[in-house]
Amino acid sequence: MQNSVLSKTLLFVALLSSLYGADITGKVVGVHDGDTLTILDSSKTQHKIRLAQIDAPESTQDFGSASKQSLSRMCYGKEAKAKVETTDRYQRSVAIVYCEGTEANLQQVKEGLAWVYRQYASDQRYFKAEAEAKASKEGLWSISEPTPPWEYRKGKKSAKQDSKPTAQKTSSKKECGSKRTCKQMTTCAEARFYLEECGVSALDKDKDGTPCESLCR
Repeated sequence: MQNSVLSKTLLFVALLSSLYGADITGKVVGVHDGDTLTILDSSKTQHKIRLAQIDAPESTQDFGSASKQSLSRMCYGKEAKAKVETTDRYQRSVAIVYCEGTEANLQQVKEGLAWVYRQYASDQRYFKAEAEAKASKEGLWSISEPTPPWEYRKGKKSAKQDSKPTAQKTSSKKECGSKRTCKQMTTCAEARFYLEECGVSALDKDKDGTPCESLCR
């Protein structure tokens, strides 16, 4: 019985390791931005990898292009190993990536071309590297008060929501028809609408505010 339980436990651990601790090796065939690339493995399967621990500037931010170019120089066309940590909501493998021995994630931070992604980072080497890059005014730290990409994305999302046209009530005047006399009215509510919203003053001949007395008694 104990052997059976032990075997199941080991199998479960092995399964977890295969899901979250597996290495992906192959050639980098695409660099999408400063923290995302694609590896083609030996079975010709492509793996989109999000670099762990860091968050690079968006392409429309200062140093967004420089960050992508830096990652391309380090990794594009080269053999790489990705040590997978987890999977993100976009089904990308989140990993520490080594391109011909260089830890690309950490190097991006050292060169001032990525922030430490504080929400997810735990490796103190990255915090140290960021502090040193900031002190030396490397890359993005050469400008005053650079905006972290997570705040930039949040701002863009809010701006997009604010720019959406709000539903507006159709002007009542646009709903006014061609009716102009009490004989054409079918209800008191309709007569009031034409008087108050459409401005048909002829419906209130005695100017007492009540249209079509025959309907609105």
